[in-house]
Amino acid sequence: MSPSPVLLDVRRLTTVIDVEGRPLPAVDDASFEVRTGETLALVGESGSGKSMAALSILRLVQPPGRITDGRVLFEGRDLLTLGEGEMRRVRGARIALVFQEPTAALNPVFTVGDQVAEAMTVHRLATRAEARRRAVELLEAVRVTDPDRAARSYPHQLSGGMQQRVVIAMALACRPALVIADEPTTALDVTIQARILDLLREMRGAFDLSILLISHDLGIVAGSADRVAVMYAGRIVEQAPVRAIFDAPAHPYTRALLASVPRGEGRRRLQAIAGTVPPITGMPPGCPFAPRCPDAAAACRVTHPGAVAVGPDHEASCHVHARPTERA
Repeated sequence: MSPSPVLLDVRRLTTVIDVEGRPLPAVDDASFEVRTGETLALVGESGSGKSMAALSILRLVQPPGRITDGRVLFEGRDLLTLGEGEMRRVRGARIALVFQEPTAALNPVFTVGDQVAEAMTVHRLATRAEARRRAVELLEAVRVTDPDRAARSYPHQLSGGMQQRVVIAMALACRPALVIADEPTTALDVTIQARILDLLREMRGAFDLSILLISHDLGIVAGSADRVAVMYAGRIVEQAPVRAIFDAPAHPYTRALLASVPRGEGRRRLQAIAGTVPPITGMPPGCPFAPRCPDAAAACRVTHPGAVAVGPDHEASCHVHARPTERA
């Protein structure tokens, strides 16, 4: 079966943060794509550049950060070349963002129903009365308990799990083509995490969505993603279908992430990854994972590896593999 059409095509995206007059890359020459109707998981430790990549797609990077290179093709248009007025019509309406902390996304002084309805009125997709009615329908769709009552409630009157469902309802309000879910379960307990991930899967089918799911936990994305892009120090180091990532990880960083995931194997000792993601002010030469990599060779500390095809729809950036392929 042929792959679905590409909805979002990120090519060689570079976003820097200006530090004492030096542009230091937070997202470094990153390329990945989200296909129509699929979930792509963007995975890596905190500080890997995942959230900065999401903000770059939406052109929400704030100074001293700035996008310096690349293309972000969405529905055939390069978002980096649009005027701000056109970009505002994309945000929320065609690409929606679900934050990891619902209390940061919800305004405490407005009712839940008004906040869900707001996106529809701002984008002129419904009258105020229609938007309020549809807000209740959306709250019901995302399984908010007693949606009529919830619509009249303020955020603090709902549990954390219900607040996150409200944030998802807000994201769905304008029927976007793409939802970017940035660590949507981090602030929730394990049981609620599973329910929210199940909800996102259900909403993908019900609303004909594509999802970019950002997470630090490969275990979380195992049952939620179709494909995985692994990010480290601002770079995409491996991309593959989710099954290939778990069955045949090709990059040492991906293998290290998998070794740190609990697998329900009794007393099996988890293997922590030694060291930390390097700060952008202290990026080592060569492969940025080399100082933490048990397989690092001399070349790894000198030059950065290019992307190499290691299987069907599977590539990794590692000197262990064959001659790098050229990226578009």
